Amino acid sequence: MRQPGKNINIKVNNITVSYNDEGSDNAPVIIFIHGFPLNKSMWDNQLNALMDNYRVIAYDIRGHGNSELGTIDFSIDLFVKDLLRFMDALKIEKTIICGLSMGGYIALNAIENHPERFSALILSDTNCTADTYAGKEKRMNAIKSIKENGVEKLANDLIPNLFAAESFKRNLKEIPAVREMIAKTSTQSLYNSLHALAERKETCGKLSEIKAPVLIIVGTEDIITPIDAARFMQSKIKGSKLRIIEHAGHLSNLENPYDFNSQLNKFIATIKSI
Repeated sequence: MRQPGKNINIKVNNITVSYNDEGSDNAPVIIFIHGFPLNKSMWDNQLNALMDNYRVIAYDIRGHGNSELGTIDFSIDLFVKDLLRFMDALKIEKTIICGLSMGGYIALNAIENHPERFSALILSDTNCTADTYAGKEKRMNAIKSIKENGVEKLANDLIPNLFAAESFKRNLKEIPAVREMIAKTSTQSLYNSLHALAERKETCGKLSEIKAPVLIIVGTEDIITPIDAARFMQSKIKGSKLRIIEHAGHLSNLENPYDFNSQLNKFIATIKSI
């Protein structure tokens, strides 16, 4: 039986997963997957905006937020297995899925390998490529830095790249909130996640096989997964839509939630009419 609300715990794939579940029982389901090293609270605005018309769910990836770390080495494949078992536990046969950054890596892997479980895909500020050698080295250096300097240094290094420059001028309340999310992530989860990101496989080769409706969103000032990466994915996924969010960097849903939510609503409305 469904248990709507916030910070609900459920046993999935031998760990306890924390999630928020809002909206109507009989409405279309949308599952949101957060980025690294954040948690489900980054989607609060989207859940509040969509819950009147949809069943909206955001969960903490293992080792993030209030979800348990477990004992298995992290990988994108493991995160996908967690997602599918999570859906099974909630008796969700098929869902719209929305992933940002690392959440997008998970969503892409999931829909390419289990297309029957997903009715539509929303990719936000993410890409389909694997890490280059330089990218892998940067992640290993981040692990070394955390061990030597602590999580605060990681937060200081990440924050300027996560937000558009103008977000700092507007003193967004989301900036300290994101800093807190990073600070509260355990060092072991950071190590495990950085390894998983460094070792992930590319998903570009299967983009043309995606048959579900796809919306790709990117912030105008995203320097982590820039507009060119979004345009490349859009060119490979037949019928996909690309929407660029102004006044936003890598965390476009937090920096310009009004436009982000508007694009979500428009896209999902087109799915319902298909």
